[in-house]
Amino acid sequence: MKKTNVQKLVVAGILCAVAVAGSLFSFPVFGSKCAPVQHMVNIICAVLLGPGYGVAVAFCASLIRNLFGLGSLMAFPGSMFGALLCGLMYQKVKQIFPTLLAEVFGTAVLGGLCAYPVAILLMGQSAGSIAFYAYIIPFFVSTAGGAVMSGVLLYSLEKTGALTTMQLQTNQ
Repeated sequence: MKKTNVQKLVVAGILCAVAVAGSLFSFPVFGSKCAPVQHMVNIICAVLLGPGYGVAVAFCASLIRNLFGLGSLMAFPGSMFGALLCGLMYQKVKQIFPTLLAEVFGTAVLGGLCAYPVAILLMGQSAGSIAFYAYIIPFFVSTAGGAVMSGVLLYSLEKTGALTTMQLQTNQ
């Protein structure tokens, strides 16, 4: 029992570090910094660790990115909703493609809509006036890129059988 928790925490920590380091490779779209590596990490967390760890990794990575000035406050709704939705989807159906779609929907639509109140409450009215219209598209661009990257990686791992081995190792 204790060994499994330590293994999961180590994998979660590594994936959090990948998300933070990957945010160095971001690009601006409207008012958002698009960081597709975060969304790739969300999907990998969903497949290897489950929704709880996925949301925790998304929150920690968003917090660290903000503390280092590598992200905006939009990183929180932009990553956490996608992580939760794709984690729940993979837990339910155990298939990669619906998990990718759940990440894209959770981040782009739910995260984009939740960016509006975050922008009003934490960033001021001027940011709030554009958030409702301007965050769904940038979130979609970011999460679609991450979904493609993780899809290529996960399908490759699945084809070689390494994905099953990794899942067994983290869930012993």
